[in-house]
Amino acid sequence: MNTESLVAGALNFRDVGGLPASTGLTRRGVLFRSGNLASLGARGLDAFRALGIRRIIDLRDDDEVQREPSPFVDSDIATQREPLFLGSVASFFADDISLDELYERLANDSAKRVVHAVRGITSGQPVLVHCTVGKDRTGVTVALALAAAGVEREAVVADYARTESLLPEQRNRRVVSALRAAHPHARHLEDLATRSPAPVMRRFLAQIDETYGSAAGYLEAHGMSHEEIALLQRILIDEG
Repeated sequence: MNTESLVAGALNFRDVGGLPASTGLTRRGVLFRSGNLASLGARGLDAFRALGIRRIIDLRDDDEVQREPSPFVDSDIATQREPLFLGSVASFFADDISLDELYERLANDSAKRVVHAVRGITSGQPVLVHCTVGKDRTGVTVALALAAAGVEREAVVADYARTESLLPEQRNRRVVSALRAAHPHARHLEDLATRSPAPVMRRFLAQIDETYGSAAGYLEAHGMSHEEIALLQRILIDEG
């Protein structure tokens, strides 16, 4: 399994450039996504700085940030905190919710912060969106941004689904073992910890379409202007 990250020490770090959209391709070197940055060594820090990232949008809650602090807090890189979980990460395993329900909660309960995060993408580039693993909160936020910018549906789904192949098996075994000890009967545990199935994202985006007409409609319904959506499209899509 290929688990190579663009930045050594950062789980699931990648560029979302090169995705097909209605009017072109997503620009390379503009929007990145990843897990947390706490374990960057010298090689990872050099690789990160070489990308020229100007803004980091951190979707983690306070406990996660304290446990695995970013090495860029006091740097000249702007950090935007937008914690998306209203409950603790542990509560989702304790409640044994599905990925479908988790994403529905993110879209409904944290809509304003999702909008702030997507708006942050337009505020300075290159930009990194990340959470702890870069799978769920990052997956939902980036998927909505890409879909609103006009990226083809299956390309959005494929970008989300790619995460599963970028999570190291050793990490997955360690995390699942620890969680299983705490929640021995949880049915959705492995999905929540390690998986990003394409059908889940298809269903999520279909539900957004059914409720709001489109991903852009969702963002506008929760405070993003039409002009901001157009700016997002110009920033992310190369029409050349």
